[in-house]
Amino acid sequence: MRFSSVEGEQRYQALVRVASRSVVGLDFDGTLSPIVDDPTRAHIHPDAPEVLVDLAQEVAAIAVITGRPARQALDLGGLEEVGDALDAAGKELYVFGQYGNERWSSRHRRIVGARPPRGLATFERDLPRALRTAGASEAYVEDKGLAVAVHTRRLPDPEGAFDRLLPSLRALADRHGLVLEPGRSVIEVRSAGSHKGMVVERLAADLGAEGFLFAGDDLGDVEAFEALEALGDGGLATLRVCSASDEQSALIALSDVVVHGPAGVLELLGGFAADARAVRR
Repeated sequence: MRFSSVEGEQRYQALVRVASRSVVGLDFDGTLSPIVDDPTRAHIHPDAPEVLVDLAQEVAAIAVITGRPARQALDLGGLEEVGDALDAAGKELYVFGQYGNERWSSRHRRIVGARPPRGLATFERDLPRALRTAGASEAYVEDKGLAVAVHTRRLPDPEGAFDRLLPSLRALADRHGLVLEPGRSVIEVRSAGSHKGMVVERLAADLGAEGFLFAGDDLGDVEAFEALEALGDGGLATLRVCSASDEQSALIALSDVVVHGPAGVLELLGGFAADARAVRR
């Protein structure tokens, strides 16, 4: 764990003092799950369930906030079982899928989602031509129901294909009234209806939080970090945790703490729970 500044360490200590009234928000890919070539095999880090159950004893709630469909995150993370354990402890686990367009909680056990955005079907119709034009016909296209993700990681030149596709898919998304979200060797196109920052703001308000920790790894987490900055200016104790890697560093400059990958995130969360427990005693 590396604090970005003295202020970052001070924010950590302030959050520890209000841990019992704080929310912990976590991205999924690259934060709880290692990045892999096949997104359907991105299983949660094996230590995560135990760490999350332990952490839940010290905080008000835990939320997984991801661009994935909620059902995928639940299945790949074994999060329904984690939710069972949290329920037994009188705490709640939230899963927000597709940037907040889907919601599940361990208390209600039902995924509530929005309808597919207008323009998505016609975007998908035009997508194969855009892929061919960019020389990326073999890119893996993931239909998320409410969004479409184009993965270049499996291609011979992932970065080159990503760079060629980005402007053409941005133009295509604009044409169909959609927004584009670039990530690690993936370009996602979805509606403009929600983003992770909105989820953070809503959770903090709904739960009356006095503190909020969010850990993420990619450009899709920028809005969550920005929301934490605004909440901090309003008096909440906040901590922005970057799960850094050799191929992505977009969040480092915005972070209070930098760790290396999911293992680093879990080590930080375990330490945070221990520090909060020590203060409580």
